Amino acid sequence: MTIDTNTMISITEANQNFSKVARMVDKHGMAVILKNNAPRYLVIDFSKAEKEQAANMEDVLAVSERLIKQNMEAYEVLAK
Repeated sequence: MTIDTNTMISITEANQNFSKVARMVDKHGMAVILKNNAPRYLVIDFSKAEKEQAANMEDVLAVSERLIKQNMEAYEVLAK
């Protein structure tokens, strides 16, 4: 994941000014909260989270379909 430095905020500042975090998410789509100068938390727009979840499900379905095609012969034998 590529992190834009404009989306980074310290945990102290996020705690004191959460509205700044919300504005950052509105503008950039995400905010990275740093703890001890290391990325620790990711705040993303809820609609983006739903899209990511749907994309992951599509990946699972694609892998499942590929495995079924690869093992069709074995499945046919097991079905008898």
